[in-house]
Amino acid sequence: MASHSQKSNFHTDRGRLIKDKVAQFSIFSGGVMVLAALLMIFFYLLYVVAPIFESASVTPRNEFTLPVGQKIVAAGMEEQTEIAYLLTQSGMMDFYHVKGLEFGKKINSSKINLSGKVTSFAQSAPHLGLYAYGFDNGEITLVHPKFEVSFPNDTRVITPGISYPIGDVNLLVDEHAQAIKDFAFSVDEGKISVLAQTQKNKIIFTVFTAEENFMTDEIEWIAQYGELDVEGRIDELLISPDGTRSFVRSANKVFIFNTRDIDNISLIQGLAANEENSNLVSSVLLAGANSLLFNNDNGEISQWFEVLTDQGREFTKVRTFNTADKNITAMFPEFYRRTFFTVNQEGDLGLYYTTSESILWLGKVANSAISHFAISPRSDAALVIAGNTVSLLDIVNEHPEVSWSGLWNEVWYEGYSEPGYTWQSTSASDDFESKFSLIPISFGTIKAAFYAMLFAVPIALSAAVYTAYFMSPQLRKVVKPTIEIMEALPTVILGFLAGLWLAPIFEEHLPAILILLFGLPLSMLATAFGWSKLPQSMRNSVPEGSHSLLLIPVVLLLGVFAFSMSPLVESLLFGGDVRQYLTNDLGLNFDQRNSLVVGIAMGFAVIPTIFTIAEDAVFSVPKHLTNGSLALGATQWQTLVKVVLLTASPGIFSAIMMGLGRAVGETMIVLMATGNTPIMDWSIFQGMRTLAANIAVEMPESEVGSSHYRILFLAAFVLFIFTFMFNTVAEFVRQRLREKYSSM
Repeated sequence: MASHSQKSNFHTDRGRLIKDKVAQFSIFSGGVMVLAALLMIFFYLLYVVAPIFESASVTPRNEFTLPVGQKIVAAGMEEQTEIAYLLTQSGMMDFYHVKGLEFGKKINSSKINLSGKVTSFAQSAPHLGLYAYGFDNGEITLVHPKFEVSFPNDTRVITPGISYPIGDVNLLVDEHAQAIKDFAFSVDEGKISVLAQTQKNKIIFTVFTAEENFMTDEIEWIAQYGELDVEGRIDELLISPDGTRSFVRSANKVFIFNTRDIDNISLIQGLAANEENSNLVSSVLLAGANSLLFNNDNGEISQWFEVLTDQGREFTKVRTFNTADKNITAMFPEFYRRTFFTVNQEGDLGLYYTTSESILWLGKVANSAISHFAISPRSDAALVIAGNTVSLLDIVNEHPEVSWSGLWNEVWYEGYSEPGYTWQSTSASDDFESKFSLIPISFGTIKAAFYAMLFAVPIALSAAVYTAYFMSPQLRKVVKPTIEIMEALPTVILGFLAGLWLAPIFEEHLPAILILLFGLPLSMLATAFGWSKLPQSMRNSVPEGSHSLLLIPVVLLLGVFAFSMSPLVESLLFGGDVRQYLTNDLGLNFDQRNSLVVGIAMGFAVIPTIFTIAEDAVFSVPKHLTNGSLALGATQWQTLVKVVLLTASPGIFSAIMMGLGRAVGETMIVLMATGNTPIMDWSIFQGMRTLAANIAVEMPESEVGSSHYRILFLAAFVLFIFTFMFNTVAEFVRQRLREKYSSM
């Protein structure tokens, strides 16, 4: 029997050993898998974000030689960068292969219909892709390269040719039929605007409006003529794509005219755009036509755009690029982005981005002066003509608008009166410039978490301490599970209630809310003070640990009182309209969905997390510590402050940090209970936009691989770092507190 008992005990111990090993391996494996998952998230975010900080590159693809004596006036490429076209002074449009084995081979030549001797040439804004010849009879003709795509035998074939965007007609720009020396033009929704210099050095502005002939159904172009008053020599003419602004450069002066109404053309502003001891060389409109670029012969390039001043909107010098290259001859903007290129007499090319004030790339691409430069529609290639050599460059410049300074520093955007932190990623217009400052949404994250914690921490910790230390066991069995069940409530429901139910109540009864915010703590303290003054017999009638029930009618009565007194308070103290008082008298803007709503709604979501962990920490304090303190003569409050809270401090701190992590990462409540406005304002009556809410709102509409898409991943990475830092600090402090008070 004895041997049998020993054998049984041996098998039992061996089974326990196996179970212990399995449990140990499972726990270790789980921890490793969690760590691996965190590392995978970290490196995947880095993998997606890294390309936005890669440098731009320009590499030559190939080159070919043109016949000697061929005078080129313009060049360009189709969207796939497979075919290039060259326009000549004689009115020919030549098409060449610029991809594959047939690189440099001429495809065909098309003759442009010319109505007279060519005296000038101009091209539209890059995104329109239009060209025009000016003649000695005061007329111009508009042409456009066309590329028809077909798929014979399932093979894509591009057939180039010429199209005439307004038909095979010429436009009489000068009603006196004087030769056109120079001109600029724009086409915008059935309207053609032409700014021209005639043979007699007059500056005329002509608008052609399309009208349909009700007899023949043909389109007729009705001309209206105006004149600009400019004295002196004329060096350059520029016009905005919509024809509402015209720019005339005369030596170092630039005159800006309002040409929105041809019957009331007026001078808006005259700029002295040159620097001291330097002269203007060239000027160009950036994409969107909101900014002017000026190139001086001292190597400085400056950007000017309209800024709101005391005298109204005026073109102001905003930023400069000191290129140290005094031989720059021309600048060329991209189709849509605020990127521009510079070329010089030595064959050097420069690539810049205005908003981030970045010099993206500098290098030599030709052996002689660059006479013509053309960017592809997708900005991934460029055509360079230097002498008789035509070169094609491949350009990698995916994210020029993203820079470290642009993400975290103030940036002066077009049309803004001063630099600022701005997040505005999309717009309905292609002229729009994306604004990707992470400061407003990071600030919004901290602001939302701050107000949520300001509301949740005092309530949750007070409730946890009272429930664990003072409340009767019978009542605790009801209260603790009830609060813990609150954590299971979906945050989308809380956000829905906060946005559609709570926010209107706050707006309509704001005085009542303010009364409750200050009145509830005061009424509870007053109730406790009054209760302490009652006779001992009355106080003994309430069971120990159930005193909190006495506060329920106090809270209800105060709520009824606050809402009933709200109209009277609003009338007496705020002139009958508290919102108007906040705006007019205090200068505070009031949004219906504001930080007050978010703080209460998100605080309601965070309270169960903090309460549960803190309550367990306080309740788990060994009884011999509290009993020993009480036995030595300490009161319950002294025992609570000097023993219980210190012993439970690691758990309490962990509860607070867990709640903070929950508040920082909260999405749905912030998304539904705020106006999602990325502003930087600590006002409790203003909304905000957080990192998590911004990702939820904008990720579905972002283009995969775009700057917007990758910056949203960067926002997720920043949020990841936020929570990681909070958790790291929490764990460090918790360990220090545990080491300090574990010996108690």
